[in-house]
Amino acid sequence: MGATLSNAAKALRRAGLVVYPTDTLLGLGALASDRRAVRKLIAAKGRSPAQPISVCVSSTEEVERYALLSPMARRFLRRHLPGPFTVLLLPSPEACRRFAPSVGGGSTIGFRVPDHPVARELARVAGPVTATSANRHGAPPARTVVEARRALGAAVSVYLPALPPGSGDPSTVVDLIGPEPREIVRS
Repeated sequence: MGATLSNAAKALRRAGLVVYPTDTLLGLGALASDRRAVRKLIAAKGRSPAQPISVCVSSTEEVERYALLSPMARRFLRRHLPGPFTVLLLPSPEACRRFAPSVGGGSTIGFRVPDHPVARELARVAGPVTATSANRHGAPPARTVVEARRALGAAVSVYLPALPPGSGDPSTVVDLIGPEPREIVRS
């Protein structure tokens, strides 16, 4: 299957995995609502199913559909997204019903609205997709499609070109559940 947005969306609908560009790092995508695809992603990364997986959506309006937002959170979204942030929010009842447990089954859910046209269009065409880095768990994140292919190989159905390339830095995680935005420092 070729590396076009259309082929990537088809692969996602068939429970396949896709590597796609974002404004930060390359993302590894599965349809967030497809339990089987999310299990494949967890296996490909070699990570625990208990570790939450964030979701890439096409717009802040989609975040509002899948999350419970305070006025402060809504202001943050409007001011900073699309952008290089993963925002932690309380899932809406729809998110809890629709997304696979590793995505929407916890007490919080992470959302990305990348400032990258390919990532947003993929989420618009296919539906919300997982937004985790394209690498094996514990390994450095892939910064090129060649590195992603070396790490994930045939577990991925489509590798979209990383154009334009992202910053190469991970997204900033911001907790929007409390009274003020709080940056989460990754260890």
